[in-house]
Amino acid sequence: MMTSDSADRENPSIETAPFPAPVLKQLLERLQLSVQTGALNKACAQAEQSDQKLPPAQRMVLILKQLQLRGVQTALVRFNRFDHRRLPALVFYQNQWQLLGKNGNQLLLTNAERISSSCASEDLQEAAVLWLNRPDKSQTETGDFARKNPARNLVLKELFRTKRWLLDVVIATLVINVLAVATSIFAMQVYDRVVQTLAYATLWTLVAGMVVVLSLDWLLKSVRARILDSLSCAVDKALSQQVFDHIMKLQLDQRPQSLGTLAAQVGGLDSVRQFFSSGVIFALVDLPFALMFISFIGIIGGHVGWVYLALLPVAASLGLLSQFRLRKLLRWQMIRSNERQGLLVDAIRGTESIRTSNATWRFADEWREITKSISRYNVKQKAVSNLTTVTTGSLSSLAYVCAVVVGVGQIEAGSLTMGGLIACSILGGRVIAPIAQSVQYLSQWQNVSHALQMVNPILLLDTERREGQTLLMPDEPPAKIELEGLSFSYPNVPVRQLDIPQLTFKAGERVAILGPVGSGKSTLLKVLSGLYKPSAGRVRLGHADLWDLDPNIIADQIGYLPQTVHLFKGTLRSNLTLSGAVNDSELLNVCHQLGIDRIAADNPRSLDLEISEGGEGLSGGQRQLVGLARVFLARPKIWLLDEPSSSLDGESETQIFAALQKYVRDDDILLISTHKPMLAAKLVKRMIVMQQGKIIADGSPEAVIVKMKSEQRQRVTELRQQAGEQRPGTIAFGAEQKGPINVI
Repeated sequence: MMTSDSADRENPSIETAPFPAPVLKQLLERLQLSVQTGALNKACAQAEQSDQKLPPAQRMVLILKQLQLRGVQTALVRFNRFDHRRLPALVFYQNQWQLLGKNGNQLLLTNAERISSSCASEDLQEAAVLWLNRPDKSQTETGDFARKNPARNLVLKELFRTKRWLLDVVIATLVINVLAVATSIFAMQVYDRVVQTLAYATLWTLVAGMVVVLSLDWLLKSVRARILDSLSCAVDKALSQQVFDHIMKLQLDQRPQSLGTLAAQVGGLDSVRQFFSSGVIFALVDLPFALMFISFIGIIGGHVGWVYLALLPVAASLGLLSQFRLRKLLRWQMIRSNERQGLLVDAIRGTESIRTSNATWRFADEWREITKSISRYNVKQKAVSNLTTVTTGSLSSLAYVCAVVVGVGQIEAGSLTMGGLIACSILGGRVIAPIAQSVQYLSQWQNVSHALQMVNPILLLDTERREGQTLLMPDEPPAKIELEGLSFSYPNVPVRQLDIPQLTFKAGERVAILGPVGSGKSTLLKVLSGLYKPSAGRVRLGHADLWDLDPNIIADQIGYLPQTVHLFKGTLRSNLTLSGAVNDSELLNVCHQLGIDRIAADNPRSLDLEISEGGEGLSGGQRQLVGLARVFLARPKIWLLDEPSSSLDGESETQIFAALQKYVRDDDILLISTHKPMLAAKLVKRMIVMQQGKIIADGSPEAVIVKMKSEQRQRVTELRQQAGEQRPGTIAFGAEQKGPINVI
């Protein structure tokens, strides 16, 4: 007969399965943690022998202590709620711990025999993932942004992350500019030696030398351009990714309200990539060599060099003066362009309301006014740029004329030859041309500078976690969620939306939150879900502050249904499974329980039904069902549902509450915000009534409903008496009317 110990060895559970040392060693190596194989084997053996009943996360902590690895955190979460960007990690699959990693978009499993195999996300839906986190103090949650100009510092940080490219560009530019002198020397030698004597042997020798020079010049310019292109793409990729991650981590109550303007601000970062890929580095590096060319002109042509030296500061001053004028014009042009982008997004999203309200003319006038101002700024900007460019070109021609006049005098004096004058003319073009190019690039830099300034306010907003914060990752499910001395207000709004001294929800509780519109029900659920951060007080999930926990832990434990469900461009399946890891059987069961299968049945593509941006094509009730399905598929420990039955008919409401009774486990916490207390009373055992952000009633459904009816009758009586004192008439009132009634 098989003993329990032998049975555990043959079919180990997650509590008894040992950590294979080879798998753990691979994980630690990928985390850049060096350990000795012998010490790792010993630590794994001691952890297995000490106490087989310890949870996996605690056993891993024992191993890490034995290995003297400090600062490494452990967390056990379900795969379908795990952030794939945090890979590699350990996963309990097929009764053993394996290493889970990614190769591109493909998931790879590696077992103790170091055999790797690919797997699908659906296969790991209910698998447990043990994640080891090594906080990096050098990188904060929001990145290393400087407080004064974070966007500029972010660009410079990415630009000079590796400085080797700068050395390569400088060396290549130095050689290219030195080779440019060879062209003028070639012309001087041809006019002074070959033309007068028709020495073709000398000519072909000079031509052969120029072929070598031009070939080297072409090669260096191609390599330099390739370096700059690669650099601009790398900066653009890193910059856009960090800004996107920062936006995703913003506190929702701190986020700008105009999403169209926000999108335009982020889109302005494209000008940064275009700026660095346009050859600006070439012009800026070429600019100092203008003095070198003036020196060569002075050596060859004597007083001719003074012509270019005198006109050089004139051209530079012209360029600088134009930038002062362009700076203000470009700033206002970009602001108005962002406003137009915001107007466009709002108009597209609200087309139905605009048409039904016959307000098309109003938005058209606003669009026309903004476009008119943008065009006006653009015309002025072009006028300044064109004036500067044309004037700089005229200065170049003037420099050539003056150089020829001075050169004639030098030839008459016998200190300059005809070939020398031609050589000076060629080198003179290398003096004024960089100035003209620099003026154009300075104009582009104004665009980049203002684009970065528009991004700065976004980067300066607070994120959901503090910079450099060490996050907690407890492995035990929370037994309660409670609020202590909590108050919440929106930024720059003096009114407190929430004022709750103490409130606790324990495991197994079913609670309905009631109250009139604007009483704070939705805000309370957003605070409990971690979307809004309290202005004062604390939210505790278990024994930890909610804002000290890793977002992965919160996503694993808390499921939230917003009042307005947002759908994304894709398919019905992709909108149901946003995390991308849902078993098909579970998906079909949830769809059947909530009635989503009827949506799929009405379309020949079934679950591959295409969904456009915002969920256009589905009714409000259908979107609500999709949002509910997301929470059901997440199987959280704490269910936060904001008006789950809104936009639904009676049959769908009954179906939803029946599904909740089936899917919500005995030790789960269920909070429902609703305007239908009688319907919720069938499911909940506790009711909370809110008004003006405060809790005015908290108890059993029977007691709360009786109290609400009594207060409603008392309010109606007071309103009737008040109306009778004013003048006789018919009283019009509503169940939730709070102000004076109207007497008809």
